[in-house]
Amino acid sequence: MSKIRIMSENLANKIAAGEVVEKCASVVKELVENSIDAGASNIKVSLVDGGLTGITVSDNGSGMDKEDAVLSFSRHATSKIYKDDDLFFIETLGFRGEALASIASVSEVNMDTCSGDVGTHVHIKGGVLDEVSATSARKGTTISITNLFYNTPARLKYLKSEATELNNCVQFIEKLALSRPDKAFTLINNDRVVVKTSGSNNLLKVIHEIYGLNVSSNMLEIKASSDDFEITGFVGKPGILKKNRNHFNTFVNGRIIRNNEINRAINDAYYTYKHEGFYPIVVINIATDPTLVDVNIHPTKQDIKMSKMDVLVKLLYETIKETLYNNLLIPNAIVDEKLNDVKTEFIEPAIYDKDTKVTEVIQTSLDLASDNSDEDNIIKNVSFKRLKLYPIGQVHGTYIIAENEDGMFILDQHAAHERINYEMIKKRFADEEPTYTDMLIPMSIELNTSDFEMFMANKQVLENLGFKIEEFGINTIIIKGHPTWLTKNFEGDNLKSIVDLVITNNRNFNKDRFLDSLAKMISCKMSVKANEHLSLEQMEKLLDDLVKCDNPYNCCHGRPSIMKFTSYELEKMFKRVM
Repeated sequence: MSKIRIMSENLANKIAAGEVVEKCASVVKELVENSIDAGASNIKVSLVDGGLTGITVSDNGSGMDKEDAVLSFSRHATSKIYKDDDLFFIETLGFRGEALASIASVSEVNMDTCSGDVGTHVHIKGGVLDEVSATSARKGTTISITNLFYNTPARLKYLKSEATELNNCVQFIEKLALSRPDKAFTLINNDRVVVKTSGSNNLLKVIHEIYGLNVSSNMLEIKASSDDFEITGFVGKPGILKKNRNHFNTFVNGRIIRNNEINRAINDAYYTYKHEGFYPIVVINIATDPTLVDVNIHPTKQDIKMSKMDVLVKLLYETIKETLYNNLLIPNAIVDEKLNDVKTEFIEPAIYDKDTKVTEVIQTSLDLASDNSDEDNIIKNVSFKRLKLYPIGQVHGTYIIAENEDGMFILDQHAAHERINYEMIKKRFADEEPTYTDMLIPMSIELNTSDFEMFMANKQVLENLGFKIEEFGINTIIIKGHPTWLTKNFEGDNLKSIVDLVITNNRNFNKDRFLDSLAKMISCKMSVKANEHLSLEQMEKLLDDLVKCDNPYNCCHGRPSIMKFTSYELEKMFKRVM
């Protein structure tokens, strides 16, 4: 007797449902994407208990006649593609023809649809067609899903709490609304409107409808193109970072996608504007020829493969980085009277006299930052360059207070000095002939075998910067010299930290990323610390050197280095003006 049998259609659909339908949001995704493909401009999603009890999706799309309404629940039934070549020109969100069949096999479905005068009602339970009848329905489609996973208990027990399932649905609808600003979306849970967008086809307005005023008013528009890609959208200023990547809203030809290379390019563009572990809010649509995109990777169709990814990654990185650089702003401290609290807002710095006062100071690293400086090349932030700031004191040995006729400025002395040192070191990295100094007492560092091998594989990077390194016995290196920009008292454990950095970056070693990490580590260690008192001359020198920085507004780890209180805001805080 034959052991191999062809499984039933219903069993095959249940298996497919394991990939297509993972949670309530998966059902919402498939149904709403069908509505978009049907040309709907207004889509309403109604949930009961976050989708656990019921999911209803209504649209004003093209609808279906009786024959198509019944056929749509058959596996691999689709109106999107007909021949092999169509797989290379996919411009719809759906195309596989698996979603409705999979959903119907693990739930109870009621659908009312109409493409003309007479509507059709279809009732399916557990994949079995129960009823087909005529109905008086408006043009469009309404599908209701109940008893999800009632016949697959193993899947049912993995559904999360109502709050979690609702949150997943909300996140998806928000992303979809951002990808399709021309369509109006409404998400209701237990008769409460949770998400509502107007379909105005104004992306910034949709961002406001989803994220609110604080975010929408702190977004920067981006536009760029190459021979193969066109990028449009908005990226958030560094002042509105989040603690997760959930707000990376990236779309390819209007499709919500997940791609690690694209996410990495976005995150890298913010590298010197944020703390590690914080992520920006971005809404980016990438338009390209459909032949360059393969969305047939997974039934969810969110994982994609793309030709010429290196070109896209470079375009994204450079566009975002340039946009951030061109919009560098001083955080302005303002008073929220309703909260009786101080919050920060990004504003354009005011323009003042060109003259800046330069004072000699003792600190070696500050002097190094100024040596051989070319005035034409150093300054690009013209408005900041024209600020004439006068230091007047220090608070807790940590914050420098400065003033001018426009108001009061507070500087974090460590963050400001760290930015100065970071840019000085990065410029020295670019020197074709680095200068070095011999150490009076060479330092030997003993490593285990694996660390020694990893270090030796990339020690040339340090040698090119001016470090003099030699092998010294078994698994031991000796450092005889270091670059001149490495200030005194930076030996001992600090040199060991540089060696450790080479070792920890050995996996998938990236020279540019390593050098940036090295510059950050060294600049932090070389900078003045909190609770370190400075003379007025040192404060003045630090301010003058900060003006010469390419990005004077943040330390190399993304923390703000300077904050401003205008004269009006000071008076408002003290109720001198109302």
